[in-house]
Amino acid sequence: MFRYILTRCAAMIPTLILASLVIFTIIQLPPGDYVETYIGELLASGESVDMARVEYLRAEYGLDQPMWKRYLLWIGNFVTGDFGYSFEYQRPVSEVVGNRLWLTILVSFATIILTWVIAFPIGIYSATHQYSWGDYGLTFFGLLGLATPNFLLALVMMYFAQTIFGVSIGGLMDAEYIDQPMSWDKFKSILEHLIVPTIVIGTSGTAAMIRRIRANLLDELQKQYVTTARAKGVPPFKALVKYPLRMSLNFFVADIGSLLPAIISGAEIVAIVLSLQTTGPLLIAALQSQDMYLAGSFLMFLATLTVIGVLLSDILLGFLDPRIRLTGGASK
Repeated sequence: MFRYILTRCAAMIPTLILASLVIFTIIQLPPGDYVETYIGELLASGESVDMARVEYLRAEYGLDQPMWKRYLLWIGNFVTGDFGYSFEYQRPVSEVVGNRLWLTILVSFATIILTWVIAFPIGIYSATHQYSWGDYGLTFFGLLGLATPNFLLALVMMYFAQTIFGVSIGGLMDAEYIDQPMSWDKFKSILEHLIVPTIVIGTSGTAAMIRRIRANLLDELQKQYVTTARAKGVPPFKALVKYPLRMSLNFFVADIGSLLPAIISGAEIVAIVLSLQTTGPLLIAALQSQDMYLAGSFLMFLATLTVIGVLLSDILLGFLDPRIRLTGGASK
């Protein structure tokens, strides 16, 4: 196991280098740069452009350097913990992202907990009561949740909240608490506003997990070792939990690779619809304005979390399922 972990950690280095090259290249593909976008916004608003300032900005941000030199500067600073300077916000990237990061993590964790609490009991019930009325009903609502886009559900909930209750459910806090230091009243406001985005974002994820738990558990329940355990008189709950449920959770552990970056990135479209102060809209705005250090550093951070998550899921799968061998090679 230790040798396997060392090998995988060594393989992470070229993977991240390749990811950084791809990210930097994609960010540079659109024509122009942030300064040109800034000039276009000035001209569109009828303001004059000071070319001396334009040249100063290019030199200040290193935009007059060759692409390879900009890449080396960016990735070198990223490794040392310097994520660059945001052109749009005129602040270091760490400060821009840090203001929204904890809100994103809060929303994501609340959504994940809601998904697990609802999906596991329903998925297990549907698998152990196959083709019952309860199974049919839960399957219907699961398919309904999968078929409904999150942003559409957000729009519907916003409409009914405004027309029926006369309240706005946008944002993660009341307007008076924005840009204010954390306090007990602000925290209560965040908790009150957290309910709707948690339900909206978690709907499709819960429905998908219910279907996957049901399918995987049904597959395990039909295997010979379950029949043997029942024939030997093993109690039904123990016969369900000890092996079939454990073996059916392989997909759940394997999803850790995508779960870690999802916690940080958040649901971008839903965040825009509900005006959430999370990192999703920040990333989209950075890509639109070609704020290369903000967008590039954020995407590189997500790539790093993905690689770490995949490593963790592979290690946990080895402990969860003895049929998975991490050492490779054929067994006789």
